[in-house]
Amino acid sequence: MVCLSGRIALASFVSSLTSLPLIAVIKHFVTFGDHIITEWFGVIFVSHALTTHAILGYRYYRRSKQLFDVSIRAGLLGEGLALGLWMALLATTNWSSIFGLYLSVLSLFHFSEYIMTAIINPNSLSLDSFLLNHSKEYGIAAAASVTEFIIETYFWPQIKLVSIITNFGVFLCLSGELMRKLAMITAGSNFNHIVQNRHKSGHVLVTNGIYSLCRHPSYVGWFCWSIGTQLILLNPICLVGYAMVSWKFFKERIYEEEITLIHFFGRDYIKYKQKVFSGLPFIYGCQLKD
Repeated sequence: MVCLSGRIALASFVSSLTSLPLIAVIKHFVTFGDHIITEWFGVIFVSHALTTHAILGYRYYRRSKQLFDVSIRAGLLGEGLALGLWMALLATTNWSSIFGLYLSVLSLFHFSEYIMTAIINPNSLSLDSFLLNHSKEYGIAAAASVTEFIIETYFWPQIKLVSIITNFGVFLCLSGELMRKLAMITAGSNFNHIVQNRHKSGHVLVTNGIYSLCRHPSYVGWFCWSIGTQLILLNPICLVGYAMVSWKFFKERIYEEEITLIHFFGRDYIKYKQKVFSGLPFIYGCQLKD
C-alpha cells in the first residue's frame, strides 16, 4: 500500500491532469478557429490550475506544511505533463510540438521518481525524491538546454523540425525511464537516491532480474533519458555537453558506490562485478589490485 505522502502526490498529479478531458470537452463544443492553441486555451488551462491548487492547498496546508509541499510539487508536474501533451498533440508549429514532448518527458520523469520511491521504499521518501533540486549542476544543465532551444528556434527555425531524431529521442527517454523503474522495482527497499555509507539491516545484494544484465541499470536508464531529452529538443551543443557531463558524473558515482558495495558485501560483490559489466561504456567502477 502506498504511504500517505505518496497517495497525496498521486491525487494531486491526477487532479492536475483533469485539464486534459476538460479542454477536450470544451474543444468539442466550441470552435477555436484556425489556431487550436489560442488565448482561450491559456485561460482554461490557467483557471483550472489555479482552482486545483487552491483546493488542494487549502485541504493539505491545514494538515501539515510537508503534505502541502508534496501536493504543490506533484500538482505542478501534473500540469507540466498536461500542458506538454497538449502542445505536442495540438500544436500548429514544430517548435511548440517539440517543446511539448520535452516538457512531457521531463514532468513524467520527476513525478515517477517520487511515486516509485513511495511504493518501493517509503522510509527514504522526502521532497528530494522528486529530484527537482537534484544539484546546482542539474539546474544549470536544464536551463542551458532550454536556452539553446530558444536561441536556435529564433535564429535557425529550420533545424527545429519534428523528425526521426525527435522520435528517437522520445523512444530513448521512455526506454530509459522503463529501465530505471525496473531497476527500482527489482531493488525494492535496497534502492536509495543517496549512496549509503552504512550497511543497514535488510540491505542485500541484488543480482537478479535487470541487475543480471548490468550492474547499474538505474544509472544506464538515467543516462539514456538525459541524452534523449536533447535529441527531442534537437540541441546539438547540449547533446554533446549532456553526454560528456553525464558520463563523468556516473563514472564518479559508480566508483564511489562500488567502494561501498565491496565494503558491504565483500567477495560476493567482487564475483558479481567480474561477471556483469557496469552498463555504461568505458566505465569500469572500482578496480581492485591483485
